[in-house]
Amino acid sequence: MLNPVLTQTGPVQGREDDGVRSWLGIPYAAPPWGRHRFAPPQAPTPWSSVRDASSYGPPAPQGLQLPGSEIPPSTDPAPDCLTLNIWAPSAAPEALPVMVWFHGGAYLAGAGSERAYNGTALVREGVLVVTVNYRMGVDGFGQIDGAVSNRGILDQIAALEWVRDNIAGFGGDPQKVTIFGESAGAGCVLALTMPRARNLFHRAIAQSIPRMFFSPPLAHSVTQAVAAAAGIEGTADARTLATLTPQTLADATRLVISTMGNRADEWGTLAYTSSSSGPIFGPIVDGDTMPEDPWTALRNGAAREIPIITGHTRDEYRLFTALQKRFSITTEEADTALHIFAPNGDADGYRAIMPQAEPGELYEKVNTDYLFLAPTLQAAMAGADAGGHVFVYELCIDPVGGMGSPHAIDLPLTFNTLDTVMGALIPEPTDSVIESGIRMRSAWTPSPQPETRDGRSGAQTSRYRYGAARTLWCATPNRNGLNCP
Repeated sequence: MLNPVLTQTGPVQGREDDGVRSWLGIPYAAPPWGRHRFAPPQAPTPWSSVRDASSYGPPAPQGLQLPGSEIPPSTDPAPDCLTLNIWAPSAAPEALPVMVWFHGGAYLAGAGSERAYNGTALVREGVLVVTVNYRMGVDGFGQIDGAVSNRGILDQIAALEWVRDNIAGFGGDPQKVTIFGESAGAGCVLALTMPRARNLFHRAIAQSIPRMFFSPPLAHSVTQAVAAAAGIEGTADARTLATLTPQTLADATRLVISTMGNRADEWGTLAYTSSSSGPIFGPIVDGDTMPEDPWTALRNGAAREIPIITGHTRDEYRLFTALQKRFSITTEEADTALHIFAPNGDADGYRAIMPQAEPGELYEKVNTDYLFLAPTLQAAMAGADAGGHVFVYELCIDPVGGMGSPHAIDLPLTFNTLDTVMGALIPEPTDSVIESGIRMRSAWTPSPQPETRDGRSGAQTSRYRYGAARTLWCATPNRNGLNCP
């Protein structure tokens, strides 16, 4: 049994297994309910006796049940959900770098307790891993009259402050913190360029940055639509919304997602991006908690001193067409998507780049570009424009029995959790695919010189500069090509 570790709020006792120690379900903030509903995160209540940290805390209420998730729907109206989990090697000669993971899930679903995010494999690379729960949906990202914006992001800042103040007791170095996340988690990483997060982390990794950052009017309109679907008459505010359980708001959110296509006149492009992942919420550029959008912040030097790795998978949107069972896209559907998502609505110009492409390929590619590739590369360019250290990748693998390199396929590679439900994206891992995961984890974990840590050609990400080739991780059944042109 491990000796208890004393945190600023009380002692915790974890467990040890096969050379890895873990402490699970540690509160970094008070439960965000009752008088704390829709408020910034509050300090947790201290405890004096040793707290058992051998099992996960409950997830934050979920607006969706995402495919690949092993988190069951919660019926708890007030879960103690603002918790974090820590993995560390059993023995380390010195304080180790820390990697803090923010999960994805369209700002509606997910938890740090997903088996797919188990930190054991990354710990074996010589780091501590922390995974974090945060508020989602209306509770985390709704624009509510009488409440602070971006509560989910403020939760993450509170978790980073907890790491700063406590992680040394677990063997981590609070001066060597990397934040990383995928999809909505990557959006959170990008959002943390806000001034309130300054000096809380020192490296950043953003995997598949999503486009959606909201203006206050659009975020307010979405929140009011959810409130109306939940039965609130008139303009909803913090007081009236607090009368509804998280589950009621989650049900109403799903109803609004199902009718987003009817709201194009009101919500513009957002209405067309509805998918099974439901991008209906996101960080809000409110001028206060987030003074400017993160691309502008990066261009203005907000992360000039923070090395950044960012990139995307080759076939991002293929996951969503598969989930929607849209296996036959018509020419008309492709044309509509091109007019909506191509730069400046130039469908002919976009089509000219891929003159031989079938409608399904055009549809998938323009959605991929709009939703993930463009915002990711725009972040890289913005950071590079400001003189920052930016490294860019594209993940290109073609697993046997899989669907190429869709959204989220990087997750089982990042954490080496191919045996989880998320690992179903790689049904038959070949040696070359496994090697891609090894190289990814090697590049992700901190080292003094990340761009030269591995002497093999193509093992590192490429420093971003205009016109430079990006390193492509490619692994196919017949080719171990890890640095493809």
